[in-house]
Amino acid sequence: MTDLVIIQRPAAPDISSDVQKSSGWWGMLLTIATEAAIFAYLLFSYYYVAIEAHATWPTHAPSLKLALPNTFVLLLSSVTFWWAERQFATGRRFAARNWLLLTAALGLAFAIVQLLEWHSKTFSISSNPYGSLYFTITGFHFAHVAVGLLMTITLAGWLTLGLLGDRRNPAISIGAIYWHFVDAVWLAVFFTFYLTPYLS
Repeated sequence: MTDLVIIQRPAAPDISSDVQKSSGWWGMLLTIATEAAIFAYLLFSYYYVAIEAHATWPTHAPSLKLALPNTFVLLLSSVTFWWAERQFATGRRFAARNWLLLTAALGLAFAIVQLLEWHSKTFSISSNPYGSLYFTITGFHFAHVAVGLLMTITLAGWLTLGLLGDRRNPAISIGAIYWHFVDAVWLAVFFTFYLTPYLS
């Protein structure tokens, strides 16, 4: 009686995770590069017009009463997103979800304070070149915050439903890099509109 030997082919390597990470990661980097270029052009426009439009430019520095603490709120949200990413990497899915929800809460708080800041302004988008640039640039950033909030809440929902696992972990990192980009852009916007007037 001979033993029956069954030879199994080795399973094909699962490269879906690598492909997904590569395409998603590089797609987000290209998106960020495009958006960063747009913000660079807008901020360049601000400095260019500031040099040329002396008569229609504000002579007083803006108040930091809302903008400064709001900046710290947004920076804190980057820390909480980073910590959510760390929690997910160590297998603490629900802890990661809670930190993402905290990130979303901080982002929402930033958005609400930004709306209050807009409401407190004595000029509008059509008042003068400064008003046009202020509301265009901060509004464009506000739109990115809204997208980041939607992304963060979606990730938290996926974690709750168990849709993120070892094969789909790049999603958290991709969301994190976008949120950090939104924070970095705000630092440039904050420096431009709120700090440079004090320096000059």
